[in-house]
Amino acid sequence: MCAVFGFLDYKGKISNAVLKKLIHYLSVAAEVRGTDATGIAYVRDGSIVTYKKPKPAHKVKLFFPRGTRSVIGHTRFTTQGSEKRNCNNHPFEGHCGTESFTLAHNGVLYNDRELRREQHLPPTPIETDSYIAVQLLEQGQQLDTENIKRMAELVEGSFVFTILRNDNTLFLVKGNNPLTLYHFPKIGLYVYASTKSILDNALKKVKLNDKHCEVDISEGEILEINSAGNLSRSTFTMQDYIHTMFNPYNWDQLDYAKWWMEDEREELLLEYCGTFGVSEEEVELLLEVGYDPDEIEELLMDTAAMEEAISEAKTLLQCEA
Repeated sequence: MCAVFGFLDYKGKISNAVLKKLIHYLSVAAEVRGTDATGIAYVRDGSIVTYKKPKPAHKVKLFFPRGTRSVIGHTRFTTQGSEKRNCNNHPFEGHCGTESFTLAHNGVLYNDRELRREQHLPPTPIETDSYIAVQLLEQGQQLDTENIKRMAELVEGSFVFTILRNDNTLFLVKGNNPLTLYHFPKIGLYVYASTKSILDNALKKVKLNDKHCEVDISEGEILEINSAGNLSRSTFTMQDYIHTMFNPYNWDQLDYAKWWMEDEREELLLEYCGTFGVSEEEVELLLEVGYDPDEIEELLMDTAAMEEAISEAKTLLQCEA
């Protein structure tokens, strides 16, 4: 579970200061769906610029220059690939022929490894399932709705993709995850976020002084909005998929999903920590003082750091006692 958000200012009437406020409040509101990392991407002089950090949105200063017409953003709840390796965080950059683009994904894809084999995709240091969407798009000679449709019909899982092309064309690809889009026709602005509550909470803080309407977008639709604000629609067929037990990334099952994933990972740590010379009791000690499974996995690879962490954890618990 993550969140996507962003805007397209197709008339260029809105000041940079207001747009920066809009992105700031959208990102902070989107923290309800992910605090592990925050990132944005925009177009500058025909090139994609991406900025992302492994921090919650309220601790990140999101900058983009005057004249920026569109920004896509993402707040991350880590499910695959540590957020501490910034290459794993969204948005991701890609190229199709002479065109460049950036992509952010909300959801989880289950067949990324199979697709890498079947499509003979090159190896990548990026560990997230989401990046398979970029690699599939890069197989095409141009970034258009036909290429996006092919990608959306190959992946299996839950998703919303937001894609920004280097000519400020915005694509919104809705699978079975939530997405809300508002249009302010008088001032020439589209604003979107994963949920209506994120949008509404952000817009309360930014006074745009104009009426807006909600744009319908259904599962299996691709919305293309060009730099002039013209919107067109196309459709794709979602793959059926079955996941063991349930889909733990379903957006309305966050509390259960967090418990399920953390509990599974902690059990795995306890099973194999002994192969690194660390006892189950020591792992439980680190979990008790606030280390998460990703941090403990990294410590298992560094004996000295692990010993230091265990010593500090023991001292901390003795002080609390």
